[in-house]
Amino acid sequence: MKKLPIQHSRREFITSVSGAGAAMMITPFLALAADKPDTKVAKIVAETMGIDTHNHIDVPFAAAEVPGPDVDLAGEMKRSGLSAICMTFSVDRPELRNPGDGYERFKNGLASMDKILEKNGLKRALNMHDVRDAYKKHQPAIIQSVAGGHFLEGKIERLQEAYSHGLRHLGLLHDNDAIVPLGDVSTNPVRWDGLTAFGADVIRECNRLGILIDWHLPTSGGWLLRSNWQPVQL
Repeated sequence: MKKLPIQHSRREFITSVSGAGAAMMITPFLALAADKPDTKVAKIVAETMGIDTHNHIDVPFAAAEVPGPDVDLAGEMKRSGLSAICMTFSVDRPELRNPGDGYERFKNGLASMDKILEKNGLKRALNMHDVRDAYKKHQPAIIQSVAGGHFLEGKIERLQEAYSHGLRHLGLLHDNDAIVPLGDVSTNPVRWDGLTAFGADVIRECNRLGILIDWHLPTSGGWLLRSNWQPVQL
């Protein structure tokens, strides 16, 4: 994977994106604008930096199927009126059974998204300067995300690898337990009082790198606040 340097503005990126995600709940207005054009709504949309903080894109898990279906990402974003999206995918459905499968799915998912971005003439935003610059130029901004840390499989160094590929947003937990568990997911009984030791290590490393933690489908949030010293997305 191409290595990218850690940006000096990583805290600003985390703070700004988490704040924008909480504020930009404008989807109903965008839908209205799409169905029945209204000049007032169009003006609001045009003057607002709207960020969809959890936008799933289906990607294939098998290398032979990369890059997957054709996605008009630039066109869809233009029609929605959104300035940026956290482009995400999950690797734990269907449920993971074997060590290595989560990592393989993650790599193939990123490879698919590389192709989608290339075909649409888009690139990943790596910091808030990139997001603001794209907004000023009326260009879509793509923030790379993944729903679930299943690709880590107990290897904390994979976070640096993912960061170097452009990951800036991580939903720590998802529907199913990881091969090396990170914490209690909402679909299973509580076993770790919210967070495992490895899950806490992952949060600390995300804080260091500048990856925003998304409080996604856990049993509770106290563990996150105890282990995290950076802003989070709720």
